[in-house]
Amino acid sequence: MEHLPKKIHHNGISYTLVGDYYIPDLKLPEENRPIGRWGRMHKAFLQEHRPGQYSELLLSGKLWTYLADLNEQADDRLACIISQMQAVEGITEELKARDQLAWVGAMNSIRSRAEEIIRSEMIYV
Repeated sequence: MEHLPKKIHHNGISYTLVGDYYIPDLKLPEENRPIGRWGRMHKAFLQEHRPGQYSELLLSGKLWTYLADLNEQADDRLACIISQMQAVEGITEELKARDQLAWVGAMNSIRSRAEEIIRSEMIYV
């Protein structure tokens, strides 16, 4: 039997000889950013309601990057919405110093509404 090379490169893909078969040397892109809360929610949505898009992202190796980007965008958008709502509703540090319970209640309400906006605009679409 002839001696087969351990590694070959064919059609732009490298292959390694394992036993009698050449296995492609495929590697996923390195992504160290966390997908976070919003990324996990969107991933579950994609798996349930958009399986084709989920499979395409997963098989192309872009899923983790896509979810990490979405998480960062959602966090930035959430902070922006919260600050805008605070300004419009007059929720200031002065109110916090004067009446902490009212401030906490108002901030919880603002955060809840802002998170609902994020879910409807970015996560469940």
